[in-house]
Amino acid sequence: MKKEFSVLPLLAVLAVVLLILPSCKQNNAKLEYGLSLDQTLRVNLATEPPTLDWNKATDTTSAFIQENIMDGLIGYSFDEGKVGLKPALALEWSSTEENRIWTFKLRKDVKWSDGQPFEPYQVLDGWKRLLDPLTASEYAYFLYGIKNAKAFNEGTLEDFSKVGIKVEGHQIRVELEKPMSYFPYLLTHHSTYPVRVDVVNKFGDSWTEPGNLISLGAYNLKVWDHDKAVVLERNPSYYGEPAKTQNILAYMIEEPSTAINLFDSGRLDILLTLPAGELAALKKRPEYRESPILSLYYYGFNVNKAPTDNLLVRKAIAMAIDKKEITKMLNGGQQPLSGWLPVGLSDHSGEVGLPYDVKKAKELLAQAGFADKEIPKVEISFNSNEDHKRVAENVQAQLKTKLGINVELKNEEWKVYLGTLSTNPSPMYRMGWVADYPDPDNFLNLMTSESENNHTGWVNEKFDKLIKKAVSLSEKQARKDIYTQAQKILIEEDVAVVPLFSSVSHLFVNKRIKNFPVNVMSRFDLKDVVVQ
Repeated sequence: MKKEFSVLPLLAVLAVVLLILPSCKQNNAKLEYGLSLDQTLRVNLATEPPTLDWNKATDTTSAFIQENIMDGLIGYSFDEGKVGLKPALALEWSSTEENRIWTFKLRKDVKWSDGQPFEPYQVLDGWKRLLDPLTASEYAYFLYGIKNAKAFNEGTLEDFSKVGIKVEGHQIRVELEKPMSYFPYLLTHHSTYPVRVDVVNKFGDSWTEPGNLISLGAYNLKVWDHDKAVVLERNPSYYGEPAKTQNILAYMIEEPSTAINLFDSGRLDILLTLPAGELAALKKRPEYRESPILSLYYYGFNVNKAPTDNLLVRKAIAMAIDKKEITKMLNGGQQPLSGWLPVGLSDHSGEVGLPYDVKKAKELLAQAGFADKEIPKVEISFNSNEDHKRVAENVQAQLKTKLGINVELKNEEWKVYLGTLSTNPSPMYRMGWVADYPDPDNFLNLMTSESENNHTGWVNEKFDKLIKKAVSLSEKQARKDIYTQAQKILIEEDVAVVPLFSSVSHLFVNKRIKNFPVNVMSRFDLKDVVVQ
């Protein structure tokens, strides 16, 4: 899932803060939006969610809200730090034919937030909408493992009844193209949530606004004050244990120093991100929490734009970037990556990837025809954020000093940036990915020709075939060998991307907050959080 942060001008943020953040000194103090301090968890999202349409969202900010107002068929368990699965809308699941046929037994005691009963066909409605070409979801490929799902998404099959999904009583039966042992993990993702088609049809693009949105999770959407705050309220119709805290108040304060000042003054309970430049001091505070996360920070190349349409240029740039210099500069526990799989994920290897070799990089540039002439200026784009800017400036300096390449930096607000990536990406662009499910496929599938999250313009049939082949394998070493081959194609031979580092999450948690979830998936299920 795309990881983002962005920054607003400080004066603008302060103006918002003064309007919406009154000082609160008593436990029963009233907050904005009619909330009580002793019944409200206050968290900083940092930016406006691009969308709350769970079939379309691709980013962590939107997911934070969606994962608290909705449940999927299956949820995550993080007992003793281990990533596992637990029942959600599905009570149990099983497979036959060596993981090719999956059956999910659904709960019967579930109601939507408007009191209407949850029906199995609403799962099919959600998956059909995800795969519908008109939805244009970047996550449609998640369900390509299902029989005929890809053909339906590409428009070559119009009859959805021929897609391998069937309702059998209160069960969902799924037929896959090939065996897939990790298929249940896909159903934890927000893109696969059930959908109320009647609500979508009634309200159109406004179906995710408060008063319109109907949900199944522990919380309901009460307020969406765009670019300011979101309020979630405990769902009295929730099928599970009621949320322990009545309200979630999520702000959109994008300047890190402002957020820290508000935390220190008792106006925020949770900071989900901390500025890397201040971590040395912030880590010493009792409110500090950290956790490794299954994440990847990388630079992509637009292989159709000069000068990065030249393989030798891409390879030279990749070999001239000292990743250890970047992580040392950030000083936030990040670990340099040579391969495409993050630290902590199975099949991660430090033996894949191009070496740091400036001499070889210069030779490659000469082979590309730039021995006696200046290489065209390279534009690097990133979404507005202090740390992304620091990384880009570091890469800019490295490429200028080592290869004589002039780099121009371009930054955009997150929502605008996502649109630019989809339509006209720069020769080099920043992106991050946090695991949607803890399997190498989630990271390598990202760069297939079928993935809407691949903004490089790069296509390699051999790479695609390897990723598809690995899906059906159950023997661990055989899968690892294939993923090693695929990584070599991606980052050594064709050099469509440059992996930079794997991250650590840094948070502040107020002492009055108990049970706040910190885990390697950065999944923030808030229903068990207690406010004291």
